Amino acid sequence: MVDLVAVSIAAGVVGVLAILHFTNGTGWEANADISQEILDTRAASVPETSFPEPMNRSIGGGGGAVPAVGEAGGQEGAELEEAEEESQSPADMPEDEVEYFDIELEKEGETIEVASNETILDKAEDEGFDLPYACRQGQCVSCAAHTPDGPAEDHVIHYEQETFTEEEMEEGYMLTCVAYPIDDFTLETNEAP
Repeated sequence: MVDLVAVSIAAGVVGVLAILHFTNGTGWEANADISQEILDTRAASVPETSFPEPMNRSIGGGGGAVPAVGEAGGQEGAELEEAEEESQSPADMPEDEVEYFDIELEKEGETIEVASNETILDKAEDEGFDLPYACRQGQCVSCAAHTPDGPAEDHVIHYEQETFTEEEMEEGYMLTCVAYPIDDFTLETNEAP
């Protein structure tokens, strides 16, 4: 019935594993190859993002790598370059500088008047249109739209747009969630490259 050799081998293996599990090992510790001061300096130089997700400095998030001074030129002895200052959002424009532009929503068959300090998506929602969106941060293509009137940058200012390439914007594609108008134009909503 029971093979005594197999049971003996199994008991021996379990015994060896139990002994190995409870032994202390060699007490190995990692070398201290980078000081806390250097880590703090590097962490302070990484720009914060406005992306609402937690852990925005983890892999794939944050403001990207900041080149070391030796790689990009700069002061001798400095650890990292200073980050660029962020540009001011058109939403922060003083009221006396606000202009109004007519945006024709071609598929909806309507024209809306949008202030230069308001995104196209926000104004369209205020007017009762149900345009698609997801992140509202310019980091996806859910709110993508197209203007047949020429390059997007001739008609809107994209604030913190991180999705479209220069070529796609030259073709007239824009993200309505971060697009502030600077001219009158026609817009085809729900259009991505």
